[in-house]
This record gives sequence, C-alpha cells and structure tokens, in this order.
Amino acid sequence: MSEDPLIKQDDASTPLSPEELEGLIPSYITLRSELNEAEQANILEAEEWAFNRKRDVLSEKFLNGLHKRMFGRIWKWAGQYRRTGKNVGVDAYRIPLELRQLLDDVRFWIENDTYPPDEIATRFHHKLVWIHLFPNGNGRHARTATDLLLTTLGQPRFTWGRKNLVDANETRQTYVNALRAGDQHDYEPLLAFVRS
Repeated sequence: MSEDPLIKQDDASTPLSPEELEGLIPSYITLRSELNEAEQANILEAEEWAFNRKRDVLSEKFLNGLHKRMFGRIWKWAGQYRRTGKNVGVDAYRIPLELRQLLDDVRFWIENDTYPPDEIATRFHHKLVWIHLFPNGNGRHARTATDLLLTTLGQPRFTWGRKNLVDANETRQTYVNALRAGDQHDYEPLLAFVRS
C-alpha cells in the first residue's frame, strides 16, 4: 500500500490520542489521504458559510462554531477544546483564559491602531495556533479565522505562501518555521510568508 495509514503524521502535525481518533465519524476513512479529502470538502462548505456574511470573528462562540462547521462532519469533538496535552500549545486547562486574553488584545490593537492590519492579523493567527484550541485542525482553523478578520478590517485575505511556485512540503516547512519564529516574538518571517 503506497498511502500512509491514518494515524501516521509528519513532524509538524499534532498527534491525536486514541480517544480523539475514536471521534472519527465517517467509518470508511482508514487512510490519511481519505481523511484529508473529507476534511477539505467540509472546510470548503464552512468557508462558504463563513464568508457569506459579516461575522464577529473576535468571539469565542464564533471561533468554536467555525471549527465545528469546518470539521463537524468528520470529528465528533469538532468545536470543542482539546482536553489532552499536545506537542504544541498551552496546557488544556489554560485554553479559555488564553483565548479570552487574545481576543481582548486584538480588540485593543484594532481600536488603538497599535499595529497595521496585516500585523494584527498575523499576530492573531500566530497566537491562535500557539494556544492550539482543538485536538486537530488548528492551523486551518486559524488561517480561516485570520482571513475573516482581515475582511472585517477591509483588507484582502492572505495568500499563505501560494504565490511561491515551490512544492507543498517546502511551503509547509516555511510556514512552520515562521510560526516557530513567532514563538520567539519575531513576526517578520510570518509577515513575509502570509503575503507570499
């Protein structure tokens, strides 16, 4: 068999616990490629819903609902905060507090023109990924939420590295490296990546 089994993940993926894997809804999915395809179809529907009208992106309820819309046909736990420790992210018990702090910070940055819109969105994205709200899908969720925030700020969506004609693995590694630089409070690589 040439495809990877469902449970095999690359070094930048968040491993799922056995309990989280039991939350898989479609019984036909046994391979990573099947999971990716099913998740992508669900995400496209969610994006159509999300970008169809104005949303309060800086709402905890909206962000949880967005994740549920993006992954609710695939995972029973979609839209629910993770309860387990991961290779990234804050301790699970700190998720609500960290998210509230982020949303308050972003509101403050917007109201006080603390940063230009692209930097506000970049910092928002980085911190959402850093908190790591959910068992899986955090990067995709954070990119969609960030693009929604940009539209509310009257800005075009980020390109997320799609302008570069490089292979997907290289683009992903550049993205992961930029997020890691953000962990050290260096947002320049991520600011460059999101518009490349």
